[in-house]
Amino acid sequence: MNHRLVGALGIVLSLAAGPATAHSEFSVVQLEVSEVKSMDSGLVTVNADGMKKAIAETGRVALYGLFFDTGKADVKPESKPALDEIIKLLNGEPTMRLLVVGHTDTVGSPQGNQELSRRRAQSVVDTLVKGRGIDPGRLQAAGVGFASPIATNRNEQGRARNRRVELVQY
Repeated sequence: MNHRLVGALGIVLSLAAGPATAHSEFSVVQLEVSEVKSMDSGLVTVNADGMKKAIAETGRVALYGLFFDTGKADVKPESKPALDEIIKLLNGEPTMRLLVVGHTDTVGSPQGNQELSRRRAQSVVDTLVKGRGIDPGRLQAAGVGFASPIATNRNEQGRARNRRVELVQY
């Protein structure tokens, strides 16, 4: 018998019991208690100054503070801090033009991911332009699907790093 229970505090209780064996007249009971913690993804969101520095050094910056529902392209409200920092960057650099590039992991078809990444990039551009005062001529959207990974797609941590939006100066 094996029972697992996840409590509200992120505690996992696992109980396993077995019958007596030919070598022992005692039953075996094992209780395992584990604390569940969120995975540290190592993904860092950056501010306008950090984006400016990365773009100056490498021509691009990967952003992980832009959020979308799985399989969807609408920018979620939780993305506001990252969007605000992009606006600060663009307002501080009035001649900067950026290619907004959407990236995905390998979950799904190549064609589906290509289209999803393009729609997500366009959604970011639209959000920055509509009501935010950014000149649409300064931004261009592109999607590359999973064609440009920066980590393995064999585990969730790698896939999380591959799901990103990059700003590329042009």
